[in-house]
Amino acid sequence: MPKMKTNKGAAKRFKKTAGGIKFKHATKRHILTKRTTKNKRQLRPNSILPKCEVAGVVRMMPYA
Repeated sequence: MPKMKTNKGAAKRFKKTAGGIKFKHATKRHILTKRTTKNKRQLRPNSILPKCEVAGVVRMMPYA
């Protein structure tokens, strides 16, 4: 049986940890002048993926 392929887009965006699957928030790269300070601060920390989305990400990264 051949090896399963890892989805490279998912591999770059998510990291599996003991506490769950970690990811960075979107809309934090450029053109941040129109965003409020509060909004930028809330997007700062990495987050843990919700349980309802974990199965899809795990399917994309079989060896993580």
